[in-house]
Amino acid sequence: MMQGYIRAVDAINYRVGRVMMYGIFVLMGILLWSSISKTFFLPSLWTLEMAQFVMVGYYILGGPYAVQMGSHVRMDLLYGGWSIRRKAWFDLVTVLFLMFYLSVLLYGAVASTAYALGYFGSAPFSFFGDLITGAEEIGRMERSSSAWRPYMWPIKTVMIVGLFLMLLQCLSELFKDVLRLKGVSA
Repeated sequence: MMQGYIRAVDAINYRVGRVMMYGIFVLMGILLWSSISKTFFLPSLWTLEMAQFVMVGYYILGGPYAVQMGSHVRMDLLYGGWSIRRKAWFDLVTVLFLMFYLSVLLYGAVASTAYALGYFGSAPFSFFGDLITGAEEIGRMERSSSAWRPYMWPIKTVMIVGLFLMLLQCLSELFKDVLRLKGVSA
């Protein structure tokens, strides 16, 4: 069962990560247009904020792929000399801390997205449940305070998806560590 979960989550995050790799070109295009419009035309209002939104998506949705590939920076002074079993124990403990941290971030992202959709209560998860069933309605939506004034809910939704995928990937890494400790290859 663990191996099936690992294969499914790794496949999803691999594909999302490979697509998000091209987000850097989207970012470059936006910044290039910003430079051109400032030099030859009237400056565009949307370019700086859109570049920030693209960078958030690039970073948040590419994070699970980086975890899967082991691309994050590690303190290798001690870790590099450890046995596979000791590394698995250490990774198992640290991934639990990471999952707690990501859970707190996910709760905050859900609450922030509910706020962006006009919900000002204290139960953001029930808001989304009621929104699906029709018992709740979208209120006055949050907009950026910039001159462009885009709605904030799309980027906040990207944060929820990215954090959720990161949690799934962390659980996959946890299962890989458990299987390593049992002597089974993931």
